[in-house]
Amino acid sequence: MGQRIAVVGVIINNREVAAKKVNDILSQYGDIIVGRMGIPYQGKDLNIISLIVDGTNDQLGALAGKLGNIKGVKVKTMIAT
Repeated sequence: MGQRIAVVGVIINNREVAAKKVNDILSQYGDIIVGRMGIPYQGKDLNIISLIVDGTNDQLGALAGKLGNIKGVKVKTMIAT
């Protein structure tokens, strides 16, 4: 299957532990990331990253899987096209 455009939501519960790992993975997949917005939600002690990505199903699955395997990180993907 060809390229897919998707929105990936990432919620980080423990920034001190997870941030470096998350950023390392995002750097590995930088070629499929079209846009990225990160927001610290201080009232809930969370950090939220919203990604727009353009890649194959395999690439999207690998990105979400690697991020989701980090302790304190939750990931949801919505494929738009």
